Amino acid sequence: MLTLEEGKFLVGLARQSIETYLDESKKPETPEVPEKLRESRGVFVTLRKNGELRGCIGRPLPTQSLVDGIIDSSINSAVGDPRFPSLEKEELKNVNIEVSVLTPPEVIEVKTPRDYPEKVKVGKDGLIVERLGSKGLLLPQVPIEQGWDVEEFLTHTCLKAHLKPDCWLKNDVKIKKFSAQIFAEKEPGGEVEERSISEES
Repeated sequence: MLTLEEGKFLVGLARQSIETYLDESKKPETPEVPEKLRESRGVFVTLRKNGELRGCIGRPLPTQSLVDGIIDSSINSAVGDPRFPSLEKEELKNVNIEVSVLTPPEVIEVKTPRDYPEKVKVGKDGLIVERLGSKGLLLPQVPIEQGWDVEEFLTHTCLKAHLKPDCWLKNDVKIKKFSAQIFAEKEPGGEVEERSISEES
């Protein structure tokens, strides 16, 4: 688990990384940090403007150090999310930044796919659905924000993978779950808090 101070540092690093990229078209140098922040972790950076999603990019697997993952994911959220135009420099002052640090995904073991809903806890688990080379991920806070129950959460994760909504009922699907520690600005560039997912509703 990260401390609030460590979370504040990561959110600040995300904002600084975006600022540097928008100013200089390059990412900042990796800062010197304690060993804990050099550990390999999955991470996502979410941008919101006026309460609406403005970008969300990350990596679910611990393939990169936490600080490097924050730098890359924050810049990609700002200029590399295909759902949105690249963030303009003047927009950043109106954007809230949220960092989600993930636990390693674990395969959910079930006897039959119909058992998945009882193995997933909305508000705690994020999901990854994999089938036929397609993969979709939704963070734990998403079903709370959207008001979904567990079956709707499974359905929308299938859709995120560009699969049929009921693909989670197929025997050849692989579903993984993970949890996240979330740090977010209360207002753009302002105080950072650790956010429990239940507060998202």
